[in-house]
Amino acid sequence: MPVELLEGERETILSEVENTLQDKEKTRENLIPILQQVQKKLGYLPGLAMEKIGEALGIPAVDVFGLATFYDQFRLNPPGEHEIKVCMGTACYMTGGRIALDSFKRKLEINEGETTSDRKYSLERVACVGCCTMAPVVVVDERIEGHVTATRVDGLMLELQGEAGKEDHAEEEREEEQEGEEREEIQEEGEQEQ
Repeated sequence: MPVELLEGERETILSEVENTLQDKEKTRENLIPILQQVQKKLGYLPGLAMEKIGEALGIPAVDVFGLATFYDQFRLNPPGEHEIKVCMGTACYMTGGRIALDSFKRKLEINEGETTSDRKYSLERVACVGCCTMAPVVVVDERIEGHVTATRVDGLMLELQGEAGKEDHAEEEREEEQEGEEREEIQEEGEQEQ
């Protein structure tokens, strides 16, 4: 499920693709390095970027997309504000990694490799994070969580939503403070005029 582009994102994508193509020879052999550079700049490979790269190299967009989906290094959705990575190494898989992954999928209403439409959360399956004694393991925003059960998934999501609520509340407070300062300035101007 592709995520819709944000306002102004189309122009950014086109600009980054154009800049990247200026630096590279437009040949089929450079397709992977071009895709890597665009992803490095944008954080992912949007469909629009792959279409434009294909046009510039004379390669059908479907072939560019096919190559991008073949290699795990390429990300087709933007990273979420909160990145959730579920380990599926042997130890994690055997101790309930699949259950943790399915729990996140249900909670977020997305599949692995996708990002929620509000871009708050992205969900990935990873091969191994090297914490086998803590299996099953989930990495949430670079923080390792061990022994993750379906119940722990609920707790992690509540924590993340609580953090988002705190951020929203802090933003509202900043806006109210700014409005109050503006009102004071207007009031002071009015008093000076009298």
